[in-house]
Amino acid sequence: MELLSESEIDARLPALSSAWRREGDAIVAELECEDFATAVELVNKIAELAERADHHPDILIHRYRRLQITLTTHSAGGLTRRDFEVARAIDAL
Repeated sequence: MELLSESEIDARLPALSSAWRREGDAIVAELECEDFATAVELVNKIAELAERADHHPDILIHRYRRLQITLTTHSAGGLTRRDFEVARAIDAL
């Protein structure tokens, strides 16, 4: 998988929800859910779409109802189109 250039990353990031930001070689979203059970339900939905896409984010539940989702393509060493495709799918949830 080919890494995106800086200009390609800059062009794709605004198309995502405002929850996403760039952190080095990754894009990261912070989401707040109604409660812990809702956060876990969202994690399960993200897991299902990640399995279908065969592209898996790092997911952290913290402060009992907040999710931090980190996407990068480890095998490529940075951001690829797949990271943005999965981020858009997460936004659609």
